[in-house]
Amino acid sequence: MIGLTQNSIKAGQGRRKEQNMIDLATAASVCSEITVILGALALLIKPLRNRILGFDKLTDAMKCQLRHDMLHTYYRHKEDKFIRQYELEDFLYLYKGYKMLGGNSFIDKIKSEIDGWEVRT
Repeated sequence: MIGLTQNSIKAGQGRRKEQNMIDLATAASVCSEITVILGALALLIKPLRNRILGFDKLTDAMKCQLRHDMLHTYYRHKEDKFIRQYELEDFLYLYKGYKMLGGNSFIDKIKSEIDGWEVRT
């Protein structure tokens, strides 16, 4: 009788462990599905938020100002084909920001021309 009781206790513990493993697998599956859904929502919400709050217009305005500043430097030194070191550093800083904001390749041509100029200190 005691042996039978111990066997039934062991069997009950085995079923509980099996049930716990199933519960863990279910929880992991639910967590991964929630993560995928939240990721998809983030991809959809960010562009909408930018449009609603006007961030897209602000980004366009910043790109325009950066492009203006870079072209100003370019046209000021275009004929002489030289640039001061601090102006080059400033140009490269502006260029990096412009490209990070999604600026077009028009400024790439300007930058490649400036890269060939003499740099004076």
